[in-house]
Amino acid sequence: MARSQHYILLAVAAMALALLASPVAAAKSFNITKILAAHPEYSKFNAMLSKTRLAYDINRRQTITVLAVDNAAMAALDQYSLPTVRHILSLHVLVDYYGAKKLRGLPNGATASASMFQATGAAGGMSGYVNITSHKGGKIDFVSQDADDTATPSRYVKSIKELPYDIAVLQVSSVLSSSEAEAPVPPPAPVDLVELLSKKYCKSFAELVAGNDDVFRALNETKDNGLTLFCPVDAAASAFAPKYKNLTAKAKTAILLYHAVPDYFSLQLLKSNNGMVSTLATTSYVKKDYSFDVKNDDEDVTLATKVVTSTITATVGDSEPLAVYAVSKFLQPKELFKVVQAPAPAPEPSKKKGKTGDADDESSSDDSDDSTADNGAAAPAVFGRWATVAATVGAALALLG
Repeated sequence: MARSQHYILLAVAAMALALLASPVAAAKSFNITKILAAHPEYSKFNAMLSKTRLAYDINRRQTITVLAVDNAAMAALDQYSLPTVRHILSLHVLVDYYGAKKLRGLPNGATASASMFQATGAAGGMSGYVNITSHKGGKIDFVSQDADDTATPSRYVKSIKELPYDIAVLQVSSVLSSSEAEAPVPPPAPVDLVELLSKKYCKSFAELVAGNDDVFRALNETKDNGLTLFCPVDAAASAFAPKYKNLTAKAKTAILLYHAVPDYFSLQLLKSNNGMVSTLATTSYVKKDYSFDVKNDDEDVTLATKVVTSTITATVGDSEPLAVYAVSKFLQPKELFKVVQAPAPAPEPSKKKGKTGDADDESSSDDSDDSTADNGAAAPAVFGRWATVAATVGAALALLG
């Protein structure tokens, strides 16, 4: 155990320093779903990453290793509920880069890496760490920190895809064993979204949700797997009502889904990081972007859509996997409304400049394309970086204590 703890401490220190030192601008975008889609032998693993929302979490991180198993090995997960499968598969996502070359050159032939199970705080103690051991003859084993002594190690098979120092996707022989990850996950307490919204700040928005069957169904189908909902306060909904009434039915559905992010974000995480996030509208309208930018300034969190900037004013409800926050303005996506142009720089005294043309009128008939739309498919690496640093530092302190 002492030897294992030594490797964990080394991994903690190295990972924290690497995460803080590496520049965000250098990060490459990747999409784990697309990477695995080229390999049908991992189709069940790929499908389960999407179903558990782990694919979204992987895509928004920087420096990651995914330990994939083939379709035959995925049968080991058939007995577990979806929340438990998420815990088990999150052990297969290491929050550091381990390409084939790095695995074969491990110092002293062994190391330990935090997994997403550890980094998200879901694991207790050090159970979310994975021990990696390189044996003579080139064999490499992966074993979870809390695996039973009789558990068979999961063995490295081959590299599937590597983008050096961003993502490595490797095949391993079997699903990792972990008593904590395999433990039953209590179902979340039932929540009536409309009732919750109506009681605090967002009665008007609650009525819009309740009156749209597609939105009502989408929110309720998503909330138990991870959902963050931003609801405009009643005054904001009232001010936006004339514009809302002029939208088509399709656009009304899109703008309501635009207020929902299909993942759980605590207020502390929102206050600590900046970056683009995708929404339920993104997943519902394949050819549209429908993302917005989360920004923070000390204790203030704003949501910038390129049309309006809205501020979080209160917490309506926060109990993982569901968080609901009241916001000061109705979020208006650039796919439906006129983009607010940044003020042009003041002209030099010796030169004269004419006015630039105004942007097109707001679309009140349907959601239109925008050729300059940002790619919101992969949410920010910044969120993952700081969450990982916090988790690793906390784990190190717990171990030293």
